[in-house]
Amino acid sequence: MGSYVLGLREIDQTQVAVIGGKGAHLGELSRIEGIHVPTGFCVTTDAFRRIMEDAPSVDDQLARLSRLNPDDREAIRTRSAEIRRTLEGIAVPDDVAAAISSALARLGEGAAYAVRSSATAEDLPAASFAGQQDTYLNVVGPAAVLQHVSRCWASLFTERAVTYRLRNGFGHREVHMAVVVQQMVFPQAAGVLFTADPVTSNRKVTCVEAGLGLGEALVSGLVNPDVYQVSDGGIVAKAIATKQRALHASPGGGTQEQSVERAQQEQPALTDAQVVQLAQLGRRIEAHFGCPQDIEWCLADDGFQIVQSRPITTLFPIPEVGDRANRVYLSVGHQQMMTDAMKPLGLSLWQLTTPRPMAEAGGRLFVDVTQQLASPASRTGLLEAAGKSDPLIRDALQTILARGDFIPSLPDEGPGEPVPGGAPAPIATDPAIVTELIGRSQASIAALKHDIRTKSGSALFDFILADIQELKRLLFDPQSLQVIMAGMEATWWLNGRLLEWLGEKNAADTLAQSVPHNVTSQMGLSLLDVADVIRSHPDIVAFLRDAGDESFLDELAELDGGREAHDTIAAYLDTYGMRCAGEIDITRPRWRERPTTLLPTLLSHIKNLEPGAGQRRFEQGRQEARKKERELLERLRVLPDGERKAEETKRMIDRVRTFAGYREYPKYGMVSRYFVYKQALLDEAERLVHADVLREREDVFFLTFQEFHDAVRTHQVDDQLICGREDAFRSCQALTPPRVLTSDGEALTGAYRRDGLPTGALVGLAVSAGTVEGRARIILDMTEAALEPGDILVTAHTDPSWSPLFVAITGLVTEVGGLMTHGAVIAREYGLPAVVGVEHATRLIQDGQRIRLNGTDGYVEILPTT
Repeated sequence: MGSYVLGLREIDQTQVAVIGGKGAHLGELSRIEGIHVPTGFCVTTDAFRRIMEDAPSVDDQLARLSRLNPDDREAIRTRSAEIRRTLEGIAVPDDVAAAISSALARLGEGAAYAVRSSATAEDLPAASFAGQQDTYLNVVGPAAVLQHVSRCWASLFTERAVTYRLRNGFGHREVHMAVVVQQMVFPQAAGVLFTADPVTSNRKVTCVEAGLGLGEALVSGLVNPDVYQVSDGGIVAKAIATKQRALHASPGGGTQEQSVERAQQEQPALTDAQVVQLAQLGRRIEAHFGCPQDIEWCLADDGFQIVQSRPITTLFPIPEVGDRANRVYLSVGHQQMMTDAMKPLGLSLWQLTTPRPMAEAGGRLFVDVTQQLASPASRTGLLEAAGKSDPLIRDALQTILARGDFIPSLPDEGPGEPVPGGAPAPIATDPAIVTELIGRSQASIAALKHDIRTKSGSALFDFILADIQELKRLLFDPQSLQVIMAGMEATWWLNGRLLEWLGEKNAADTLAQSVPHNVTSQMGLSLLDVADVIRSHPDIVAFLRDAGDESFLDELAELDGGREAHDTIAAYLDTYGMRCAGEIDITRPRWRERPTTLLPTLLSHIKNLEPGAGQRRFEQGRQEARKKERELLERLRVLPDGERKAEETKRMIDRVRTFAGYREYPKYGMVSRYFVYKQALLDEAERLVHADVLREREDVFFLTFQEFHDAVRTHQVDDQLICGREDAFRSCQALTPPRVLTSDGEALTGAYRRDGLPTGALVGLAVSAGTVEGRARIILDMTEAALEPGDILVTAHTDPSWSPLFVAITGLVTEVGGLMTHGAVIAREYGLPAVVGVEHATRLIQDGQRIRLNGTDGYVEILPTT
């Protein structure tokens, strides 16, 4: 058994397993020149393990605790309380008590102490566990210290700590408890200090929160703090709170609330000079730990004491590039409707596919647009393109530009780098162009499938690299881009002119219903055809309701009608099985690999829709588009110069209906190729598993494409690298990427800045006209898509894989999206009212609430319950 007590100056951050996160950080802090930490010691995890050994019943209690659902609060409360009672009832062993008493004597008899929990899974870079265990202040006397050490051990099993571990995948036996004991500080002021702005994430802004008395009142939310922002050595903003109460030490131990004298209530807790001094101390601590810090401090006898420092875990990382001068980055995920973190293989393959270099941060990709913003010629085009894609991105960029101190304005030297979305050359309105482009893509994919079968080893990677050039040639084929832009420009023309001439909002939404050649909308309608086949076989419907794994397809053949059902589903997967949520990440499981993903939607169609719904839906949309076309042309012809206006409008309607459907095809071609690559790469990974190079084939997802190639060539893999990448990926999954990010770390989301909306309305971007009321269904995973007639889908973002749900809903609300993103295009084609870009929609709207969605003016109202 190791030592039960270590002095703070004996320990550092390499000893987390012995003294926990808080203890390790305090030990490090005590070593930094100019940083004062209250004297103390740490009761090590060896003492905690000793206690656990003396409580054999705890093993059974922990086993029961581990099986609980993290949402079962009552069971967690009951079970965790049982364990706490067990641990608090165990007497501290004599040798442990003697070690603690001896350490107290060295600190000084009769002193008051702070006794603080320090768990081994606490204050980590990826998980702070902040506030999960207990702290006790002004503990007087050795007997009281021993009692509160026991309480700290037991606090590993508070309801909040247990729930946190269950939700974040930490085993209860994996975490141990140390306890920090320090001399009590009796401050005149205390508070917290963030070395990066916790709201905007700006790394160059320090935030200081200060209150009178003990900082516990501020941390617990008992009082409002003074708030300061410091940048470049000076205070740039401050707000002084009214201080009616403060927390102070009680003479006999513990703490008590006290009223603040009226003369002091409006006085700042710190002088401006003290705030600046504190910010400087924060920068020194941040430099030592190498990342932004959340710091707790006390001011006593005109000197600052630091009582805690931990990483700020909620900041989005900054792209690591050589030049750290002022840079502005746009989120690729917000344009691709996939803001989830991506694994290294997915990131590297996507970067091989894209036409311009991208920066990586937080498992996401970003495009540096600094140069385009700095040049007046390209700035206008970028803002215009961003506004059409996502108005919030445009507003965020304009916010940066309006400051005038971040982006230098370069002289206008001509057009410079072309802006994505610029108009290509004109193209004739000819349906044969679209069918020829689709035919070329299909032929190329067929050749890829044929040729890749003979490739393995290094030759496979060389082959894929060469084929990516073919993929890029098809993706960025000038004629393909002309078709896409022609459809988009015709849509913008119709919406603009018909609003001007007829007062008709978003007229193109109806005119674009049921256009030909839209592979994504056809995917949704085709699943209705699958439902028609299966609906007539009740035994198969019942079987699919209980299908628990991916082998269900093989088992279908044993049932009556099973061969027909199997062949129908298999045919659907042959055409669309390469799709999945987040499909730009090659590592995500495809429908072909995980067909159970489709079952909830398929069963919902069988239950809620009538036979033939797919064909009826398409034909209804086509008839509504024709009817709208006739109505608009008739109204135009009676206007001054009406024949010309009607003729121009007709020409643009034809362009929309000829070209708009193709908008979805290039991505379909890309993910089709990605799946071919993936199948071949996984075969290669399987060979590495058989050669004992990898533990399992999915380990390659945490290697870049080049690293995977190297592993195949050398038959060597760094296991620690893979494990580290897995941990980093889990951390990235918890982060929310910003639309716009600066090299200072500032995350900007933008605002709509619109007036005249109903009180309390959630504002977004109108992308598909119409108003509908219904039940909100918050769905973040297609496998949970239990929809009922009349439901409105509310989700974070949709990519093409979500389109099978669109035929079963009456409206769409997303947190991310733009006018021409996939969800908007399909919503218009299906005639669904839709609003996208509604910030925090999945949190502000509760599942099951009735909402009114206005897809014409772009807002959502939460309706009162009746």
